[in-house]
Amino acid sequence: MIKYFSVNALFLMLVFLTSCQQNQTKETKEIINPIVIKPEIKDSISTYVWDIKQDRNGNIWFAASDGVYRYDGKSFINITGKLISVFIFSILEDSKGNFWFGTYGSGAYYYDGKSFQNFTTQDGLAHNSVRPIYEDKDGIIWLGTEGGVSRYDPSARLRIGGKSFQNFTTSEGLTNNDVHAIVQDKTGKMWFGTRGDLTIYDGKTFTTLTDKDGKTFKNVWAIIKDKNDNIWFGADALWRYDPSASLRAGGSAFTQIDQMGAGVIINDKKGNVLTSIGGPIFRYDEHTLSDKKPDVTVIKTKYEGRSMPFGLLVADDGSIWIRSERYSYDGKTLTLSK
Repeated sequence: MIKYFSVNALFLMLVFLTSCQQNQTKETKEIINPIVIKPEIKDSISTYVWDIKQDRNGNIWFAASDGVYRYDGKSFINITGKLISVFIFSILEDSKGNFWFGTYGSGAYYYDGKSFQNFTTQDGLAHNSVRPIYEDKDGIIWLGTEGGVSRYDPSARLRIGGKSFQNFTTSEGLTNNDVHAIVQDKTGKMWFGTRGDLTIYDGKTFTTLTDKDGKTFKNVWAIIKDKNDNIWFGADALWRYDPSASLRAGGSAFTQIDQMGAGVIINDKKGNVLTSIGGPIFRYDEHTLSDKKPDVTVIKTKYEGRSMPFGLLVADDGSIWIRSERYSYDGKTLTLSK
């Protein structure tokens, strides 16, 4: 019962956001002259948080329903201000320390710490609703949208007219244009989780993946690579892909870890894998990640039986952020930190 409630809750939230997206006023895009915004200091975040990341300096970043916030240990700073008060779905700090933000309906924003640059379909982006943003090992930025995948070369950042983007859709072999998750495996292949199936791209062709029974993986909402190079993804269930399994006699590359899927999957600093689809958080012990049945600890939250906590992070100090609230965890109980 919990499984079906959580998945339905997710779809209801996305329907709500799509409706809101249609009513948004399109942002004024300035490509040649970057957008400069005065940050606003807040005591808290009052809107929904979709993504949380910690930067190289220890600051915590929040993708919220009304913009991007940064927490410096004392205050929440709305760095996008009132000018870019739109749904922000995702955050990426790239290898150079710059930031990318994916939005609902307003394309993607690039932030160098001083000013913003907005990229939309007018610049060649596949669609203006951007969900996951991922940097591969070569520094290429991949943006998953509701209209396909956009591949972006940062070295061409100042180009105008769409020359910076290469787009992939169902016409090129992507299984579905509504892309929810992206990761690169150890061989360099790109994995795309979509509203349809799970697809990999080897630089030339797309392949839709199936399990040992020939069934595809539907509605893939989250993907990560663990410390052992296994790929974890949440679809109709929680799955793990072991790239070395095919080398072992009788080994199956795909293992179903749990009957419930996962709307969010993250790694913590120790290498544990944490997942959630609403309510509790499941933490899989890093020593057992490649076992047939990894050791799991269930961390109960106050969101039991309620909507999925998209915003989830284990910070470097071990604290757990759920949405915009910070908790300490002693191995048994979550305690709200002030």
